[in-house]
Amino acid sequence: MATEDACEHDMLVQIRWQGRKMAVPLSQLEAIDANESADEAIGDWALLGCAGLYSLRPDESPANEYDEHIMARRQQASKPTWADVKAELARFDRPGLLALIQDLYAADKDNQKFLHARFGLGEDVLKPYKETLDRWLWPDVLRNQDTSVVKAKQTISSYKKAVGDPDGLAELMVFYCECAAGFCNDVGYQDDSYFNALVRMFEQALKIIAQLSASDRNPLVARLDKVRTISHHFGYGVGDDMDSLLAKYGRQ
Repeated sequence: MATEDACEHDMLVQIRWQGRKMAVPLSQLEAIDANESADEAIGDWALLGCAGLYSLRPDESPANEYDEHIMARRQQASKPTWADVKAELARFDRPGLLALIQDLYAADKDNQKFLHARFGLGEDVLKPYKETLDRWLWPDVLRNQDTSVVKAKQTISSYKKAVGDPDGLAELMVFYCECAAGFCNDVGYQDDSYFNALVRMFEQALKIIAQLSASDRNPLVARLDKVRTISHHFGYGVGDDMDSLLAKYGRQ
């Protein structure tokens, strides 16, 4: 991990490149041959920014200025970078850019979901994200569907990148907890790592809810309180952990 000062406004990690160490944003790195536990840990780190543990100053842009600074110091990249893509995009005129975006839109449903969320299109921009959370947290066991904490957390991270407003993030985090607790209660699912992920999301939800106004905060806390009540049925100390977290963050 990079130094505390370096991580003041973004989650940075140290890597080796061309024989020297450099700090780069964690959000720009991708794990290679990582197991599910490692992927989940990376997802947790990425979500720390959602909970307000790491934030940017109002006069800073998310990552572009940092990216450009790093890219300018590189002599030659081993593979194409954003700087290379940016240079190519600079040659496009407006119709060319629109055609490129149209191709990207048609190529992948995640791109469509991203653009819909970014521009606030549709009656409910959170609906596709909630559908994905429901699939991976409350699967249909009769169809032999499995759970995936990693994919569920990636869904919230995707929304953060597309929009990232606290209200939407809080709603998705609370919905995550409702789905996970509901599934465990419905089918008697017992898995220690699944429970741990639920408790961590419960805490992250409370932290970001604390940033909202009282009128927006209270209904979300009430929903988490129901999750806490249900979770006392699971054992493993899940309900007890939630009792402590709700007392710490939810009664403010």
